[in-house]
Amino acid sequence: MIFLRLFLSFFKIGLFTFGGGYAMIPLIQEEVLARGWLDSGTLVDFIAVSESTPGPFAVNIATYVGSQTGGMIGAVCATAGVVLPSFLIILLVATFYERFRKNRIVEGAMTGLKPAVVGLIGKALVTVALTVFVPMGVFTGFTWTFAVSAVLCVIAFVMAMKKIHPIFIILLCAAAGIAAGYLLDL
Repeated sequence: MIFLRLFLSFFKIGLFTFGGGYAMIPLIQEEVLARGWLDSGTLVDFIAVSESTPGPFAVNIATYVGSQTGGMIGAVCATAGVVLPSFLIILLVATFYERFRKNRIVEGAMTGLKPAVVGLIGKALVTVALTVFVPMGVFTGFTWTFAVSAVLCVIAFVMAMKKIHPIFIILLCAAAGIAAGYLLDL
């Protein structure tokens, strides 16, 4: 039964997500946390690993959650669930694209979807940031983990704005986090 739930949950996530992997984070959080498959800290760890590993974010996170929840078969079910809607939709869109490209309804829908995607990504940003910077739910004062996370966040942001390659940023921040962990005993 868990395999069917994984497939259907990730199928729903894949079906109702526009704008890529980051836009699906709120849906993933809602499904995974509501079903008790992971806690919020583990989910944030999976989000970080999914972003850091090669391949599409959606496939990576679905595979990790499925694997954690239902082993290898769970990973296959969750991954198939998240990929299948996109495959079917793209197949349909490619078939009829030229016919409907200039349709006012289609153009209007795309115009309306863009701000929705930005809002979903913003919600994911706030949720993940709160989990990283305020892991216990209430800020109780200065901690080294908070300081290191804040500094690395600023460094990553500045480097990204200067168009430094994301892989370099990820590797640098991972190395800095490891070093801080050893030096500060986080």
